[in-house]
Amino acid sequence: MHQIQAEIGIPKIKTERVSANHAIFTVSPLPPGYGTTVGNSFRRILLSSLPGASVTGVKIDGVSHEYSTVKGVKDSILDMTLNLKLLNIKKETSEPSTLTLAASKEGVVLAKDIKCPSDVEILNPDQYITTLDKGAKLNMEIRVEKGVGYIPAPQRQKEETDSDMIVLDSVYSPVRKVRYEVESTRVGQMTNLDKLKLEIMTDGSITPEDALKFSSNILQSYFSLFNQENAIIEEEFMSDFQKIQEKEQEEEKNKPAQESYTPIEILGFSPRTLNALINGGIGSVEQLEKCTESKLTNLRGFGKKALTEVEEALESRGSTLSEE
Repeated sequence: MHQIQAEIGIPKIKTERVSANHAIFTVSPLPPGYGTTVGNSFRRILLSSLPGASVTGVKIDGVSHEYSTVKGVKDSILDMTLNLKLLNIKKETSEPSTLTLAASKEGVVLAKDIKCPSDVEILNPDQYITTLDKGAKLNMEIRVEKGVGYIPAPQRQKEETDSDMIVLDSVYSPVRKVRYEVESTRVGQMTNLDKLKLEIMTDGSITPEDALKFSSNILQSYFSLFNQENAIIEEEFMSDFQKIQEKEQEEEKNKPAQESYTPIEILGFSPRTLNALINGGIGSVEQLEKCTESKLTNLRGFGKKALTEVEEALESRGSTLSEE
């Protein structure tokens, strides 16, 4: 295996940022079979082992269990608890925190109406909680805790000391989606190598990059258990690997700086606009940002509507077209 690694060099990692909490990492080239091994390992750790915050219980005035209702409140207690579990929460401290909601105004109640202590931030303030009729009142205390993994309500109920607290299932993971895909790639005459694409989406309390680093540290800590001081390490492999690193570092040093490449498809253009840009040789966001208005309007099939679409898409990323 060390001969294969020596031939293909050290894998490179490319990051494609889709949004603030969504990124795709491409790792290539990898030896045959390593794409699935690495991808599946990261997927399991990312979904199960990263710490996060979750609503673990709620107390509502005049309510003793989740199958109750409150006069003048549109949603049942069960539906409200389901809405509370959809809150994306960032919490700084490890101690439990109490959030409060006191609503008496007719209309929709949202997450932004909840009062949070200084160590808690709700990242989706527009999350729907319920709707109040005229004259209705809703007072609740929401308990938030940090943890790892998933704890079902029955398990937590055994430890609950407050009889008025409605205990909830707790999903602590800050990672909402992980997907990996393995493609074939080649280096020289070797055509059976792996390219791993790892897609990570979080709730916003942690970036995809930090989630990947955190899970990498967890994997390393467990794999290091098998790398004891008395373990036999093949000297030839270590020598080859060191040479690879030195060669890669030298090549990286001498290589001219490359500009980043973000596929233009992530801007979500209409098919007509996208085709006009690609047919005009503009395939990345970086290339688009270097274009002037006159250059774009001279493209075949690119009109005023397409120009407006481009300007709005770039503005949403905090960017603009180049000036004439």
